[in-house]
Amino acid sequence: MMFSNLNGLAESHRSDFGLSLAASQAERRRGWKTQTWRSRTVVILVSLLCFAWIVLGLIGHDPWKPDEAYSFGLVLSILEGRDWVVPMLAHEPFMEKPPIYYLTAALTAKAFGAVLPVHDGARLATGLYMALTFIIVGLTSRELFGRNAAWMAPLVLVGNVGLLLWGHLLVTDVAQLAGFALGFYGLALGMRRPYLGGAWLGTGVGLAFMSKGLLAVGCFSILAALLPVLSDRWRSRDYARCLFAAVLAGLPWLVIWPAMLYSRSPELFMVWFWDNNFGRFLGRNVLGPKGEPFYVLVTIAWSALPAWPLALSTVCRERRKIAARPELLLLLAEFAVIFGVLSLSRQGRDVYVLPLLLTLSLLAVPRLLSLGRGMNRALSTVAIAVPLVLGLAVWITWAALDLSVSTALHERLIRFQPSYTPTLGFAELTGAAALTLGWLWVVLRFPGTRARPIVMWVAGLTMVWGITSVFFIRYLDAGRSYRQMISELRAQLPLDYRCMASHNLGEPQRAMLDYFAGIWTYRDDQAPSSAYACDILLVQGSTTQIYQPDGQWERIWEGSRPGDRKELYRLYRLHHSVPIVHPPTREASRSNETLL
Repeated sequence: MMFSNLNGLAESHRSDFGLSLAASQAERRRGWKTQTWRSRTVVILVSLLCFAWIVLGLIGHDPWKPDEAYSFGLVLSILEGRDWVVPMLAHEPFMEKPPIYYLTAALTAKAFGAVLPVHDGARLATGLYMALTFIIVGLTSRELFGRNAAWMAPLVLVGNVGLLLWGHLLVTDVAQLAGFALGFYGLALGMRRPYLGGAWLGTGVGLAFMSKGLLAVGCFSILAALLPVLSDRWRSRDYARCLFAAVLAGLPWLVIWPAMLYSRSPELFMVWFWDNNFGRFLGRNVLGPKGEPFYVLVTIAWSALPAWPLALSTVCRERRKIAARPELLLLLAEFAVIFGVLSLSRQGRDVYVLPLLLTLSLLAVPRLLSLGRGMNRALSTVAIAVPLVLGLAVWITWAALDLSVSTALHERLIRFQPSYTPTLGFAELTGAAALTLGWLWVVLRFPGTRARPIVMWVAGLTMVWGITSVFFIRYLDAGRSYRQMISELRAQLPLDYRCMASHNLGEPQRAMLDYFAGIWTYRDDQAPSSAYACDILLVQGSTTQIYQPDGQWERIWEGSRPGDRKELYRLYRLHHSVPIVHPPTREASRSNETLL
């Protein structure tokens, strides 16, 4: 009887334990489903934010000076069937950068030529490279900090203020950025899978090299030599295997095009290799703007917001553990090498620091993962308040511009862009309203998790950028495009002119003359020869200083872009024409590159 009571009691306990275990498992399953649902929701939201960020402002305007204009000129030469081994701007070789971005832009322009203008189709290449960059940065974040952190680094990168403009322009730097991202991913993956990581490393270096030249090769070479000095983690056979695979994967990128270029023209090869790589870095030429002291730090201070404060906080919190955390050591080494190389360069622009945004965005991830509730609320409040104020300012400015709500502000805006015609576009208004309401939905519905501050910031930044693009893209294009000016210039050309010489005409202007008017210009230091004696001269200068040709030239036109108070152009015609030999035409150039 006693044993039967004990057995019954045991059965009762087992039954209770089983029910408790089943309930616990069910609760964990419900929690797992909730967590999975939230995780999937965040991933979908992040993907939508990145997609919206890429698309908004990418199309809808002409190529803008300076970078877009000359870059599109090189794309146009490829589309017209001219040489891609030797990049051509109008009829002259342009050896500033390798051709991979221009080839990609030509492909996207041709693929979407039926639905988009050629220049907008070409600019889609920027969207493709930015999407690739975001994906690769996500993979790197997952490799370094775990699966749950995969989406954080791309979101921080999207939120950086300095990426907004350059990430939507027709420039080779976005392809180089994708190459740097691939290289960083290869080094991160190489700690676990050396051969595959090395393949991605070599591919990334090769892509960056074919985008802008030797910068990536130099940075990753220094980094590869530095890592074994910093930690025994990279003094291993696996690291040697990784570098070996990187060399094999990178060689085709680094050898094929330079060899083809050298076989075509050793002189042009040296112009590219020395003048546009070492010459720029050492300051031996004036092909680019001179780098000001501490320009890298100054540029990071505004362009890397909000990445750099978060990255700095990560380093401060983990300063005693960095030596034992190879993922942080790797990112710090990458940042230090690129920062040092850019600081030593004698030429500098804010676009050059884009690769640093990658490392700073990745370094920001550990801090985001460790935010406390108080800091989370504070950052979330700032991330909502700043876009709110900026968004209201954009709406008010648009109302003044297109609706004349404020007469004084309306007149002031029109003075800047006198050729702009205010219109109330239903599609524009609907799009801006949808972006604003979408942002409000994210603010109200997104839960108070650790991800909330960065999600709020990126959603707000995307909203502000989006409504600015929707409302003001035509306004900005009215003053930055050369279309109207070149149309006016072309209307003043004699019907029987032979060719056009130029004085002090920039590369962007030469490219746009080719695109909008089909005109090739011949520099005046070459035009006096019997083969290129032209009877039309185009002079570029400023409103305060411009070249005045001798008395045999008669001015027939003067103008500039609408609202441009700096540039000035004058068109001259030769008084008495003399018998000349016609210069090569565009049609002849397509079939026979005689100018090389």
